[in-house]
Amino acid sequence: VQLVESGGGLVQPGGSLRLSCVCSGFNFRGYGMRWYRQAPGKERELVAIINSAGSSTNYEDSVKGRFTISRDNAKNTMYLQMNSLKPEDTAMYYCYTDGPGYWGQGTQVTVSS
Repeated sequence: VQLVESGGGLVQPGGSLRLSCVCSGFNFRGYGMRWYRQAPGKERELVAIINSAGSSTNYEDSVKGRFTISRDNAKNTMYLQMNSLKPEDTAMYYCYTDGPGYWGQGTQVTVSS
């Protein structure tokens, strides 16, 4: 089983990033998926959720209207489009599967001028 995040980096406030989570070794299309983030010294928090079909999504209040979660079941990949980034979005971002509860290794997002 592998969940491999990518797409993080350093971006200025107001900028955009697109995170990807490529999955293998399990039935990707059978499970809902989530993005979490963890900033230094803080607890890991849920950012966004998407159901197995990609037809239903939900977001943490602070990212609503700025972030979009999506998935491509043909590519076993989940995405997080992040727009209008703020310094408080700085964190390690992780993907997670519902059901078996697999985690990726994370990708760092830093928002700074």
